[in-house]
Amino acid sequence: MVDLRYETLMGRGPKRIVHWEHFSNPDAATYIAGIDYYEHPRSCMQKINEMYPFLYLGIPKSDSPLPRIEEQQDKGKGRWGDSYRDEWQQQEASHNFKSIEDMLKFSPLENADFSSWHIPEAADYRDEETIYLRLRKGFPAEWGDRVPEGSEWLAGAGFYNTMFMWPLLVFGYENFLSICLEPEFERIMEEFAEINRRVFRAIARLPVAWVCPHDDIVTSAGPLCSPAWMRKQIFPRYEEFWGFLKGAGKNVAFMTDGCANIFIDDIMKLGVRGIISEPYTDYRAIAKKYKDCFLAGEGDVRVLMRNNPEEIRKMVLSMVETAKMSAGYMMCIGNHIPFNVPPSAVKLYFDLSGDMGYR
Repeated sequence: MVDLRYETLMGRGPKRIVHWEHFSNPDAATYIAGIDYYEHPRSCMQKINEMYPFLYLGIPKSDSPLPRIEEQQDKGKGRWGDSYRDEWQQQEASHNFKSIEDMLKFSPLENADFSSWHIPEAADYRDEETIYLRLRKGFPAEWGDRVPEGSEWLAGAGFYNTMFMWPLLVFGYENFLSICLEPEFERIMEEFAEINRRVFRAIARLPVAWVCPHDDIVTSAGPLCSPAWMRKQIFPRYEEFWGFLKGAGKNVAFMTDGCANIFIDDIMKLGVRGIISEPYTDYRAIAKKYKDCFLAGEGDVRVLMRNNPEEIRKMVLSMVETAKMSAGYMMCIGNHIPFNVPPSAVKLYFDLSGDMGYR
């Protein structure tokens, strides 16, 4: 069976425009499905996907009831979807260092077991074979080292700390920006790069058809670090890592938050299928320059938050027009559909996508 998501990723998008949504809104799910998400999470999300088969929203593995948000205790570190966070993402990492000198002495390779750190991709990176075996557990044993025909979309992998995120997460946002121009920092970046060589060589061996490396290299206002710094420290390493993947026949789709306009050409020239980002990025400019490349993230949650039906309709129409420019375009609210978006706005966005979402 042809998976329309994989067809779109490969620039062969069908008439029906499919979605890649970042969705974590239990109240909207309950409102749309008519099934209490907290009582029956799996049934609720299954119902939504039946109503809108082009969405492909995530479905919980279990239908066991979940504790309601008001019943949960730890409310001090923010909410994500149906639960509260139990930690700040960089809480422990940034507190591991007492001074800039302390940070500049840090060796990622000597401390390559990050499994106890409260960061994304917290794991042991001391040995490439161990990394591979850990990642391989995520795919059926019967697949061997090849992707079964028809399973290409499901046979995907990702990595959150592609390069830029490593020092940002390990040292903390402000600390990273305080030390990134120091001469000693180049050694640290090379050690992070060596960790990622192990990671991406391991991913290249997996039975996957495509890989989504993630690095938040920009904010909504643009770059954190200068183009010159990025072209020295980051993009050459992308070329190396993604070369492992492409050499093994994997396709690459890059993910970043923010406004990526200034770096689109740097990313695309490395042979990626395209980019998933946020609405601050100019998707039509990319679609015009790179024929049928993969694109997702043009939809804007700020529009949904205002809950103005005419404004939501205009947004959907605009997204459809961009989709007509690229057979690799997926509809996506790039800056997320979190718990506080009005349920009626979410439903209207889904309904309008169902009615108008055709090339």
